[in-house]
Amino acid sequence: MTRIALIGIGKIARDQHIPHIAASDAFDLVAAVTQHDPPEGVPGFRTIAEMMAALPTVEAVSICTPPRGRLALVREAIDHGLDVMLEKPPAATLSEAEGFVSLAKASDRVLFTTWHSREAAAVDPACAWLVGKTIRRTVVTWKEDVRVWHPGQAWIWEPGIGVFDPGINALSVITRLLPGLLSLDTAELRFPANKPAPIAADLTLTDGAGAPVAVAFDFDQRGPQHWDIVIETDRGTLNLSHGASRMAIDGVAVDVGEEAEYARLYRRFAGLLATRTSDVDLSPFRLVADAFLLGHRREVGPFED
Repeated sequence: MTRIALIGIGKIARDQHIPHIAASDAFDLVAAVTQHDPPEGVPGFRTIAEMMAALPTVEAVSICTPPRGRLALVREAIDHGLDVMLEKPPAATLSEAEGFVSLAKASDRVLFTTWHSREAAAVDPACAWLVGKTIRRTVVTWKEDVRVWHPGQAWIWEPGIGVFDPGINALSVITRLLPGLLSLDTAELRFPANKPAPIAADLTLTDGAGAPVAVAFDFDQRGPQHWDIVIETDRGTLNLSHGASRMAIDGVAVDVGEEAEYARLYRRFAGLLATRTSDVDLSPFRLVADAFLLGHRREVGPFED
């Protein structure tokens, strides 16, 4: 088993990483680097250097901190000979992300930039169904309530994040499903008067075959939450719902199983470690950067928790 440490013990680490590492037969959680309380039964350290001085047998880290400052963490981990798995989004900026990609390439360390929504149960079956079909149009509706999913988390409103924290999950799925390089045509970003990050966004894109892609993100969705992708083809319509965990073809449900996204992520990381191969795809992150570059900003009312 690989002796792994978690860096950053927040909501995502406690809800997803800790239980799935515990359930894995490939990893043993032996430490945490955190400014807060470590998981029960696991020693906590303030820095990677402090951890490695006390536990030099740690082999890998899974970084679950907010995205700002990731380059320094990855550099320190690689300097200590550790393989690295990164919670999405990989960094705060493209320059930072490309910086640690270069660091990993210059070393013999494995780097895995994860996109957990790509591991949703319906994504692989959807890829298989789309083979040989002509896509005519894609519509993405990704709307959730930030108060439910990120209560009291101030970092979610840092510049460059906001609605793109969930939105990048949708972008990670469509960059897997749709042909060629997705290009951004237009973007409207709606910013609360009291926040430096958008609460909603509408994007129009074109896939690599020239078909239109319409995207609607909202972080202020009251009532039912929506994580849906509809792809119209020349031979039927594919519908992915519940964050791409469910699938239907022309309205008829398809059984895709129920394996958890993070179980698949850690199995993938174990495979990368076994083959000493990195898995780095920044394409969803580039689309977010493009949205901020091209987006028209519109101010809306203040956000209230």
